[in-house]
Amino acid sequence: MKNYNRLIILALSLFMLNACDQNYIDGISAVDPGTDASAPVVTVNFPPEGYELQTNDAVASIDIDLEVRDDIEIESIVLQMDGSEIASFTEFKDYRVAMEEYTYDNVTTGSHILSVVATDTDDNITTKNVNFTKAPPYVPKYDGEIFYMPFNNEYKDMVSLSDATAVGSPGFGSGIQSGTGYEGATDSYLTFPSAGLTTGQEFSASFWLKIDATDTRAGILSISPASPTSPSDKPSGFGFIREGSATSQKFILLVGNGTNASWFNPGTPATIDPTVQNGWIHFAISISATEVAFYMDGVQVSQGAFTGIDWSDVGDLSIMSGDPNFSGWSHKAEQGGMDELRLFNKALTQEEVQTIMLKEQASFYMDFNGDFKETLTGDDATEVGSPGFAYGEGVSGDAYQGSTDSYLTFPSADLATGQEFSTSFWLKIDASDTRAGILSISPADPTSPSDKPSGFGFIREGSATSQKFILLVGNGTNASWFNPGTPATIDPTVQTDWIHFAISISATEVAFYMDGVQVSQGAFTGIDWTDVGDLSIMSGDPNFSGWSHKTEKGQMDELYFFHKALTADEVTLLMQDGM
Repeated sequence: MKNYNRLIILALSLFMLNACDQNYIDGISAVDPGTDASAPVVTVNFPPEGYELQTNDAVASIDIDLEVRDDIEIESIVLQMDGSEIASFTEFKDYRVAMEEYTYDNVTTGSHILSVVATDTDDNITTKNVNFTKAPPYVPKYDGEIFYMPFNNEYKDMVSLSDATAVGSPGFGSGIQSGTGYEGATDSYLTFPSAGLTTGQEFSASFWLKIDATDTRAGILSISPASPTSPSDKPSGFGFIREGSATSQKFILLVGNGTNASWFNPGTPATIDPTVQNGWIHFAISISATEVAFYMDGVQVSQGAFTGIDWSDVGDLSIMSGDPNFSGWSHKAEQGGMDELRLFNKALTQEEVQTIMLKEQASFYMDFNGDFKETLTGDDATEVGSPGFAYGEGVSGDAYQGSTDSYLTFPSADLATGQEFSTSFWLKIDASDTRAGILSISPADPTSPSDKPSGFGFIREGSATSQKFILLVGNGTNASWFNPGTPATIDPTVQTDWIHFAISISATEVAFYMDGVQVSQGAFTGIDWTDVGDLSIMSGDPNFSGWSHKTEKGQMDELYFFHKALTADEVTLLMQDGM
């Protein structure tokens, strides 16, 4: 058998040799590639110049996407981060065109330079530099914000990335938003160094509180000296406490003026019955060089003249107890809950207090700053097609940028509940399509938007010079129309900038607003959520496009949803915050 195989191989070899001698097979001849006339051309698709990477990770990753072209042959591509090599490529499927991707997972906070160095076989070199930054894990949302503790399963200040010290056994419970909040326990609290917090003559605090009145006295927040023991004698710092009975709890603020403590004890306006008011209450403290005020649920309950806070010899910040320095009157651990604690180096105005309180009641928030992430849950929206970003062009940071047949979807299960529902967002339309869907949560059937018995859809339609906005809301039978005509119509060739929109749905009426002005309002019997699909952002597809209201190719920013009907004043607060 082996001899037989050898004979076959010998015969084939003789045949091939004879074929070459007889010129039966064309010869292979070299082709001169020509002169290498130019250096490689480098294109960095991502990140773009000036990009800001925003993440809550202390060290993050970035996906680098690039393309190199050369007229003859690419020899190598080297990636550098801040001058140090992080990757290289020397093998290419196409020696004239290389499209490469690389994930770099060691991006630290600060400014960075990505360099792509491409070399061809004639040693022509092209270097392309891209400047980008990684923002701190938390970018303060408000002017003067110096401390933020969201209590999302950790006691971390997001501004400094430092952890508080837990005394005793504090825990976590349900928070004001979808995450967790602080949950107190007997003889338990948190402390945090006050050195970076106690500077200047202005100071404010904002937080949500749900008290546990089984203890009729409790300390809530304080920065004060250890001596003297009596809170009223403390010449510096501040302490916020509560006291009373099981059915009557009043809140008191004491602030050191350099000699002793000034009292802000308004009595009835700052008193609750915890057997009735047993939910979350928003509190804010505002201290300036001339006055002190504190607020409950956005209402100023105490205000008075003040000669200026003194910070001499104060100890650590104490959270949810008077201990260790402000418990001289037995204001010990608060066993209730706290959430969204923010501290400021400025005196908050009432409007600022109300804006913070309102935003922290949101059930959904998407800022479009470089990702399609819902910030409260950390969940990503699903991308359909190729939506993108308008980097640096948003009302705040980046913005959503639409494109043909592209939009986002997000599960509606936690949004489509209850009889009250609102949304707030900024929009800049692209009127090259004269019909577009903007937001919707609706069932797939029936197809016609006017026949849909549940959910809602917000659309626009008209011409290149006249676009009107229309809201349809399902009442359980069909869709109620809110189509005001002229008040909700714009000329997109004139009104080319951002417009603020808000929709407010209650059990008795519906309204929508443009730039803070109510353009439509009418009676309503209540929204129905039966069989609705996902939330769709910037398109009528998939469920609200029966009248060809497809993709909105414009821009959107600062998208909020609420499980409440926004008032006109609240709409104004949201609009002014983005201006």
